[in-house]
Amino acid sequence: MLLQIALGICVVTFAMVLALLPRLRRAEKMQGRIALLRGMAPSAGRKESPLPERIARAVGQAILGSGIVKGETLAELQRTVVAAGFRGPRAVAVFIGAKVLLMVGLPLATLLVSGGLSPMLRNFLVAGAAIAGLVLPDMILRKMRDANARQVERGLADALDLMVICAEAGLPLEASVERVAAEMAEANRALATEFANVSTELRILSDRRLALQNMGDRTGLDSLRRLGGTLAQTLQYGTPLSQALRTLSTELRHETLMRFEARAARLPALLTLPTIAFILPCIFLIVGGPAVLRVLDIAARP
Repeated sequence: MLLQIALGICVVTFAMVLALLPRLRRAEKMQGRIALLRGMAPSAGRKESPLPERIARAVGQAILGSGIVKGETLAELQRTVVAAGFRGPRAVAVFIGAKVLLMVGLPLATLLVSGGLSPMLRNFLVAGAAIAGLVLPDMILRKMRDANARQVERGLADALDLMVICAEAGLPLEASVERVAAEMAEANRALATEFANVSTELRILSDRRLALQNMGDRTGLDSLRRLGGTLAQTLQYGTPLSQALRTLSTELRHETLMRFEARAARLPALLTLPTIAFILPCIFLIVGGPAVLRVLDIAARP
C-alpha cells in the first residue's frame, strides 16, 4: 500500500513537471527576445540553467501558482532566501521545488533500496526519509543564511573604512557605496553583493532612506540596520558622513573584540568536561593502578 502511494505521488509530480516544462521553455525564449530587443547578445543574457534546477523551478512555480503557500509564509521564505545570498527572482521557486522533489524522491529511493527488510522497519525508514526531505532543505538554507550573515558582518568594518576614504575624497554616497562594492568583490563577495544591491536601489528608488533601510531588512543584521540609520541621518540632517562612518566603524570593531573576549572567557567552562572525561581517568589509572595490581597480587597468593 505504501509503495503504491509513493509511486502515485511520483507519477503526479512527474506529470506536473512535464506539463510545465514547455511553458518554462516559452518563458525562456521570451526572455531571449527581450534581451535581443534591448541590444544584448543571447550569450550575454541569462545562462541556461541545468536540467535539475529547471525541473525544481517548474515544480516550485506550479506550487506557488496554486496558492498553497500563503502570503506571510512566502514573504518569510523570500527574506530567508535573500538573506542566504540568493538574489535571483526564481530562487524561491527553485527552493520550494527542490524541497518537494526531495520529500518525494528520498522516500521512494529508500523504499526501493530497503526491499529486503521487514515491513515495519521499511515503513519507519520511508517515514524518516520523508521527514528528512521536508526538514533538510530548511536546515541547509538556515545554515547558509547564518554563514552569509557572518561573512557580511566580518567585513563590514573594513567596508566602512573604505567608505570613510571615499567620503573624505569627495565622493557622494552613491558613488562611495558603488566603489566599496567593487573593491570588496574579491575579499568579501557577500558584502560586495549587498553593497551592490544598495547602490542599485539608491539609483532607482525615489527615497534614498528606503534603500538604506532595506539594507538591514534583507540580512536581518543589527549592524547593517545601524549603518542604514546612520547614513539616513546624514542625508536628513546634513551631518558629516566621514565622521559618522568612522565612529560606527570604531563601535563595530569594539563589539567584535568584545565578542572574541566573551568566547575566550567561555573556554574554561567548555574545557571542564573534556578534562573530566579524558585526563582524570588517566590520572586515576597512573595513581591507583600500582596499588590495584598489588592488591590483586596479594589476593592471588595461596
